[in-house]
Order: sequence, then structure tokens, then C-alpha cells
Amino acid sequence: MRIVKTALDDASRQACSETLLHLRPHISPDRLVAQLKEMAEEGFHLIYLTADEDDTKVVTCAGYRYIHNLVNGRIIYIDDLVTLPAYQGKGYASVLLRHIKALAAEAGVQKVTLDSGHQRTTAHRLYLNHGYTITAHHFSQSLS
Repeated sequence: MRIVKTALDDASRQACSETLLHLRPHISPDRLVAQLKEMAEEGFHLIYLTADEDDTKVVTCAGYRYIHNLVNGRIIYIDDLVTLPAYQGKGYASVLLRHIKALAAEAGVQKVTLDSGHQRTTAHRLYLNHGYTITAHHFSQSLS
């Protein structure tokens, strides 16, 4: 049975770094743990699973936060969901998605939402298979 763990300290955040940097290679590896700690102070939660064969190897992570806004009401927003390539298609991310859905139900929030890059078609199949729908385009403007 796969046990969802929560990264609550620097050691567990560091254990998640290889997996997170696979999705977010633009982040400095030297800065990642400090940034995750700062984000946790702002309500960010980081959960993860380790490999079935090695309970020290983090193979999938999800970062999420509880948000309250006008368009959706109270929601859980998934910032990041990533599985190392060698472990994709083995059900790890599905465990995290089901876990987050259970957290949402427990907290009484109305939705779980996320954004996903257009090119991530494999991830899109996963989300659609879990009952997510495509409801919007996400726009951003860089100010730097």
C-alpha cells in the first residue's frame, strides 16, 4: 500500500527536490528548499510518494494550497504534480490526486483545480481520467 507523506521539514523537502526539479528546471536547486519553506509559510502543502521498491526515493510530488476566490469559492489549487519519467504510468500520481480529492471533501471545498501546460498531453489524459474538465485558458504576462 502506498502511503502519502507530507514534506514538513527541510530533509523531506530536499528529498523531493529531484522530482520537483524535473517539472521546474528553471528553479535553482540551491534555492529550492528555502523557497518551499517560504511557500509553506504562505499555506503551500507538499505531499509525496516514494518508490515501491525504495522508500527513500521520492518518485512523485504534489504541491497544493487552499484558496478562496469569487470564481470558484473555496477550492484546493494544485500548483505542481510531477512523477519521475521512470515511474510514470504506474499509478503514483493517481494516488496523490485521489488523496487531494479526499482532502477537499473533508474540508468541504467546492473544487480542485490546476493549470497544465499545453504540451503535457500525458498529464492531460491523467486529469481527464480523474474527472477533471478543461474549463479555461490561463494567461500571464511577465513583468521582468
